[in-house]
Amino acid sequence: MHKIRVIALATAIITAFSFSLPSFGQGSNVIEKVVVQGGKRIESETVRSYLLLQAGDLFDKRRIDQSLKSLYATGLFADVLIRQEGKLLIVQVVENPIINRIAFEGAERVEEADLRNELVLRPRVVFTRTKVQADVKRLLEVYRVNGRFSAIVVPKIIQLPQNRADLVFEITEGPLTRVERVSFVGNRYESDSDLRSVVRSKQTRWYRFWSDDDTYDPDRLALDRELLRRHYLAKGFANFRVESAIGELTPDGKAFFVTYSINEGERYNFGNISVAADIKGLDTKLLAGIVSIKKGDQYDNKKIDGAIDSLTDAIGDSGFAFVEIRPQVDRDRKNKLVNVKFSVREGPRVFIERIEITGNVRTIDTVIRRKTLISEGDAFNASKIRRGRQRLQDLDFFNKVEFKREAGSAPDKAIIKVDVEEKSTGALSFGLGYSTDVGALIDVGLKERNLLGKGQELAFKTSIAGEKSTGSVSFTEPYFMDREIVAGIDVYHSRQEFQSTSSYDSKKTGLTLRTGWALSKGLRQGLSYKIESSEIENVSISASNLVKSQAGSRTLSAVGNSLVYNELNSRINPTNGYRLSMTNDVAGLGGNVRYLKNQVKAAQYFEASPNWVLSINGGAGHILGLDQDVKISDRFKLGGTNLRGFASSGLGPRDIVTDDSLGGEWMYNGSTQLTFPLGLPNELGISGRLFSDFGSVGEVNPTNANIKDSGSIRVTAGTGIGWVSPFGPINIDLGWALKKESYDKTERFRFNFGSRF
Repeated sequence: MHKIRVIALATAIITAFSFSLPSFGQGSNVIEKVVVQGGKRIESETVRSYLLLQAGDLFDKRRIDQSLKSLYATGLFADVLIRQEGKLLIVQVVENPIINRIAFEGAERVEEADLRNELVLRPRVVFTRTKVQADVKRLLEVYRVNGRFSAIVVPKIIQLPQNRADLVFEITEGPLTRVERVSFVGNRYESDSDLRSVVRSKQTRWYRFWSDDDTYDPDRLALDRELLRRHYLAKGFANFRVESAIGELTPDGKAFFVTYSINEGERYNFGNISVAADIKGLDTKLLAGIVSIKKGDQYDNKKIDGAIDSLTDAIGDSGFAFVEIRPQVDRDRKNKLVNVKFSVREGPRVFIERIEITGNVRTIDTVIRRKTLISEGDAFNASKIRRGRQRLQDLDFFNKVEFKREAGSAPDKAIIKVDVEEKSTGALSFGLGYSTDVGALIDVGLKERNLLGKGQELAFKTSIAGEKSTGSVSFTEPYFMDREIVAGIDVYHSRQEFQSTSSYDSKKTGLTLRTGWALSKGLRQGLSYKIESSEIENVSISASNLVKSQAGSRTLSAVGNSLVYNELNSRINPTNGYRLSMTNDVAGLGGNVRYLKNQVKAAQYFEASPNWVLSINGGAGHILGLDQDVKISDRFKLGGTNLRGFASSGLGPRDIVTDDSLGGEWMYNGSTQLTFPLGLPNELGISGRLFSDFGSVGEVNPTNANIKDSGSIRVTAGTGIGWVSPFGPINIDLGWALKKESYDKTERFRFNFGSRF
């Protein structure tokens, strides 16, 4: 028995040892040679380098499978086959073609250049199906961004000799996918119509043919969420949030339903407002007086941002450059109050190491740097950076302005990156229109606001009308001698008929030099010099003796001064704030015209409620001849646009024999106007107005018995409609003279139309 066990153990050991040694029977499983077939462009050695088996290795199915995957992963081959033929390992490949060119068929609404920029594949690149599928997805995304969700993109391959191929994307763009309905869920205080005016996504309507806001864009929903948040936070809803913003495609795939689910919360007022500072030398009572927020005011988060800017400026002016102001907001949910404590603490001592400007292709760096309010070496000031960003946006040279702070070479240094995206600053305008004052008109204008990228402005304009023709060229340098001083020159020529009002025609040719600078925030001063040659001609035989006495040519040389204080929230379409101005002109430093002319103007705007704007404005002026009578062309005239309800030059001194308007040596006028919506969509740009104008113009010492000049106040009232149309502004006014003199000329209807394209 023991002998049997020994024999069995010996047999097992011998068998195991025999398996561990190569045998002559395994020679047929060794790869003698690797043969690559089908390669035309790719060298055989390149193919072998991706294999996990080489000559001398044993055939191994697992390693053959891995080699197959490795070759496919290169993207060089459309098909790969690996097989064993005796002692040979045959690798048969079908190479992917090289792309010869890429073309688009059916792309009409999107530029081909924009489509090419989205592609990964390029000519002379190896074609792969994976990359083609990825490019198809990218092209579809481009069309979705452009509002065409039903677009179809089909790639086609056209085989060419030498294993080349043309790649053609056949595109069916489909119609624009419109927003059929915009609705809101959860709003109690604000109506759907009010909120629709806040968001950028609009319901499709026939009058939106010039806008794409009614085209569905998923990226616009994110903007809408932010617009809704700002709207509600400015109206006191401190806990407002947007739960969701969803766009649902209709079953027919032609439109979207957009739904915003919101939670308004409750409306809050400001509670206790306080300022705390742990910096020695800062008077918190003085700082508290700088904050304009009052207890009981309706909560508005923009007021908090404004208070931070005011505090930062005041503290910086006191010599504390490194401060950090954080508003600590405490919501009293029971009493619906928001208590705000402005915590002023010493911030990190960080200096600006470098300012890097990117994105400006045409605009030179200097134009951007001089508006940022900061320089290398300055203390980091967030308030100045915010104001600098606003100043750059106000230039209207850029679509986008972004400031980013990055770490510098040391902990106390920062790099400010200013990224801009330039926009077109040139404009060619062609206008057709009609004005009650001058009749039918044609004008052509050319303006470049960023000449040669230096921030300079060059403008040319000519206008031809039935009763008035003008031409002018102007140039403005905003930073004269590298200082924040505006300097400019204007050259002009005009011809105007006054036959219907004063029985003469006028021609003027002149040049004006002007400059201006800021005295403080909101306050600017300007100086000007004008030299002008003018002529009163074609005087009617039946004209007033005053007009006849002033016929002929004259030369004017005048110096002007102006002071303007502007606190309006917009220079173009103000809704809040005020503006004050005073101008003084002295003529007689050369030439043959001598006078002293002074004018003051004021305007105040109030926004009673959204889109309801009350404006009150007025002005007064006086001109004094220096040892000579004031020329008729220099006198004040009222009526038409500056006193609606009266014709142009329709009131004031008048020769009752010839019926000529003679103008006055003094004047005052004013207007109260309420502009309001007409219930139409805001984007139409149509508004109504109610107005009441008043004023008077007269002579200082009237001596001619034929001249009527009561100097009495005139008052009008009326209504009108204004339309900021795609073709230009259109204004229609109906005015009634409530108080007038018998010799005044009234005008019930006034219409002005102009177009730019």
